[in-house]
Amino acid sequence: MRILCVDDEALILDLTVSMCRDLPQHPEVEGVSSAGEALARLGAGAVDIVILDINIPDMDGITLAVKMKELQPDLAVIFLTGYSEYAVDAFTLHASGYLLKPVSAQRLNAEIEYAMRGRVLQPKPSRVVIRTFGEFDVFANGKPVVFSRARAKELLAYLVDRQGGFVTRANLFAALWEDGLYDRSMQKQLDVVIRSLRTTLEENGIGDIIEIHKGSLRVVPERVDCDLYRFFKGEIEAIDSYRGEYMSAYSWASLTESYIDRVNRRRE
Repeated sequence: MRILCVDDEALILDLTVSMCRDLPQHPEVEGVSSAGEALARLGAGAVDIVILDINIPDMDGITLAVKMKELQPDLAVIFLTGYSEYAVDAFTLHASGYLLKPVSAQRLNAEIEYAMRGRVLQPKPSRVVIRTFGEFDVFANGKPVVFSRARAKELLAYLVDRQGGFVTRANLFAALWEDGLYDRSMQKQLDVVIRSLRTTLEENGIGDIIEIHKGSLRVVPERVDCDLYRFFKGEIEAIDSYRGEYMSAYSWASLTESYIDRVNRRRE
């Protein structure tokens, strides 16, 4: 469950966020202090509940709630205010709840439970999406990642193929340069590729998807949404998305492709 708290009073915002984080449902909670921030946050990903102060300087809460509902019609809105006269307007908007300040944790929990009754929680958007079936592509927060070096992209592809296992620099070199000689000059070239990959990932805010330990590298499977990984978990959508091609640009990927084909045949 994801809750967004909106209040321009810093102390009340901090208190509301703290109370929400202590709820028995253990929600993910974020607090913002303006209408602009609230709309931007909602546009960046799904939210289940917004707890909204009616009196916000840059836009009144009723108008903000209308705009947020336009972005996400199934959003549950709970108004939090010190003024009871807004109740009629709030319920005209089909608000899920209306709380008067100061609010108790018990009352807040009751309103949250009421708001979520019978609702299906919004799926958490994936920050990093990796596609391996067909061509290899990476998306960060819904946008394609552009690599400045083709070999940096291939390096990441190889780490993804290894499914979280650490890969030595020598093995990375063998995959990327095949029959090349791993001498001092080429070791420096590999350093350049690794730095390029790390820079690209960090520029896209996803530098944490790879780990380096004692010179070896690995991708962190728990931090990516990858069709290959979901395929091996038996997820129907991923299985159906496979059309006989896996990272088609890379010759080393043929071994995994053959294995995927064998798995598919056993499932038939």
